[in-house]
Amino acid sequence: MTHPYAPFIARRQRLLDHIQQTGGGVAIIPTAPEVVRNRDAHFPFRPDSYFHYLTGFPEPEAVLVLVGGDNPRSILFCREKNEEREIWDGYRWGPEAATAQFGVNEAHAIAYFDEKIVELLADQPTIHFAMGHDAAWDKRIIDALGRVREKTRAGITAPGAIADIHAVLDEMRLIKDDFEQNIMRKAAQISAGAHRRAMRASAPDRFEYEIEAELLHAFRSAGSPFPAYSSIVASGPNACVLHYVTNDRRMRDGELLLIDAGCELDGYASDITRTFPVNGTFSGAQRDIYNLVLDAQRAAAEATRPGALWNDPHDAAVAVLAQGMVDLGLLKGSVDEVIEKGDYRRFYMHRTGHWLGMDVHDAGEYKVHGDWRELEPGMVLTIEPGCYIRPADDVPEAFWNIGVRIEDDALVTPEGCELITADAPKTIDDIEALMRDTA
Repeated sequence: MTHPYAPFIARRQRLLDHIQQTGGGVAIIPTAPEVVRNRDAHFPFRPDSYFHYLTGFPEPEAVLVLVGGDNPRSILFCREKNEEREIWDGYRWGPEAATAQFGVNEAHAIAYFDEKIVELLADQPTIHFAMGHDAAWDKRIIDALGRVREKTRAGITAPGAIADIHAVLDEMRLIKDDFEQNIMRKAAQISAGAHRRAMRASAPDRFEYEIEAELLHAFRSAGSPFPAYSSIVASGPNACVLHYVTNDRRMRDGELLLIDAGCELDGYASDITRTFPVNGTFSGAQRDIYNLVLDAQRAAAEATRPGALWNDPHDAAVAVLAQGMVDLGLLKGSVDEVIEKGDYRRFYMHRTGHWLGMDVHDAGEYKVHGDWRELEPGMVLTIEPGCYIRPADDVPEAFWNIGVRIEDDALVTPEGCELITADAPKTIDDIEALMRDTA
């Protein structure tokens, strides 16, 4: 029978194999701390992504240690069972149950971590740890290293190097296994349903936060604990603010509504943007800009395939957008000049995508040795061109305050890419039909 946490066990083994192949040592991966919201109330706890990737363990106050050398093993440090605290805060696994449930070789109470880690670091060549990400943990590791060094007179050697564990994990996290892909597809389906619900609910004179509430309802009712990031529900001129999250404006007839929202499911993010008319019908100028962005997205999706460079989808989108901006009279000059001089950035100022996974802007480098990375099957990225037109004397008034972004999540496949968020309508005909049928 397959262990229920088999994917996490396999990842730990891959990391331990890397540690052994690079000379041995001890890897230390703590989870995230609980964060106080105010007084004695905390924000909802979310495990550190790297820790979750390797363990699936949901509780705070936990650390994973992977020990290389002659006796390689995985060790989880977690909270002890505590009947009184469980009455107040809920179930705790405790070391004994956690060992069997999460497939680690051994587990200990977190209270013994500082003592045990000194023993585990003795006679090991390297500490594999992410220095510089958490000052408190940096100090804790340095203190432990110092205590190992104090034992040199007893013939014990201390680690002579600290290696960045995140660099190795970033490369592992870039390629999503089947387990991860299935979770991300489910998250994408939930978020696509939320966008359909938002389209049906939108109408003039409603507030942006009312539509945000529809998104949150769809997320939670489908099993997502929370959004993957702060939802953007931006109507009219707010659609030209890239990271607008106030969501408190009353929507007006004749405006567009840009929604950038996605849920998190089992630690994995989805990320969808759709733009549509508040009243359900695109105007002529809105159609022009919308179709331009949609064409740019199609071009970027066609450029997303194994062997393509990371920047190829962006270049494809820019070529379409620049041509359209010239054709619509938004920019002057040849398309080549508009691209070379960067004039298009006046209306399209961000990149066409980013890695997606456990984090909405996920781990992984975009360049390798100074060159754009090649795309490989199993990578997941967003494809999200846009066009944002603020009022200006040299811009036709019909285009003022039109902000359009269309974003999908793309899984690179052996043949090209799969848009796993395609269930959220994005052609003008499909959007208008959906909103008309529910008006």
